[in-house]
Amino acid sequence: MDEQALLRLWNEKRMQIILAQIAPALVLIAVFVLAAQGTFADASDAARYLTIAVAASTGLLAVVSQFAIIREAEALLQDLDRVANPTALTKKIASSRGFLSLTAAGVIGLSLLVFALVVWSVLG
Repeated sequence: MDEQALLRLWNEKRMQIILAQIAPALVLIAVFVLAAQGTFADASDAARYLTIAVAASTGLLAVVSQFAIIREAEALLQDLDRVANPTALTKKIASSRGFLSLTAAGVIGLSLLVFALVVWSVLG
């Protein structure tokens, strides 16, 4: 692949990470609205556990997707690092391995925090 194709692929991977967050965000918005309205206070245990299960499964699938994308992006960074006569942009992107690691850590940390808050808001 040439440099331009690798840069296009890099932008596709970044967009995929963003898009993988849409479905869980919509689920969280629904849970937030229902919790803010006090819906879970009068809900059955089955409805509460179903809400938690849906939030967990949606979030887990998003995390798995994001990790797959991050793994592929790491390989892409290696390819960008091997480009002959790279532009400044290519050099900058190729050196962003640390940001991908930070993204992966953020995905895990924030996912656990948000899930704990979902459980608290639904059961609490």
